[in-house]
Amino acid sequence: MFLFRRNGPRVTVDEARSRTGGEQPEAVLLDVREKPEWTTGHAPGAVHVPLSELTAGATLPTVAEGRPLVVICRSGHRSQQAAKLLAERGAQAVDVEGGMNAWAAAGHPVVDERGNSGRIA
Repeated sequence: MFLFRRNGPRVTVDEARSRTGGEQPEAVLLDVREKPEWTTGHAPGAVHVPLSELTAGATLPTVAEGRPLVVICRSGHRSQQAAKLLAERGAQAVDVEGGMNAWAAAGHPVVDERGNSGRIA
C-alpha cells in the first residue's frame, strides 16, 4: 500500500525492499543520486540513473522500462522530483521516504561499486 503525501505516493524503506527484492521483484529500485554517491554505496540490485540525466531527457535502462519503479536518493528530495517526472512520462513511480539514509538506518544492505560493504555519502 502506498503512503500518499502532498508530493505524490511514497513508500517506507521496508516496503521498498519488499517490493524490489527477491527472485521476482514486482518493481525496480531506481537510484537517482549522482555517480560518486552511487559508487560509494547503494542498495544491492538497484538500477542507477542520476536525476540530472533524467531531467536532461535520459531514458530508463531496459530492465526498468515498463515496470513499476521505486525511486530512491539520499534523503528523499531528489527521488520525489524524479518520481513526479517519471509519472509525467507515464511510468508508475513512487519514491522512498527518507531515501538511502533511512535505508541504511533500517539495517538494509548497502554495497559499493565492487559489491563490498558500502556507505552513504
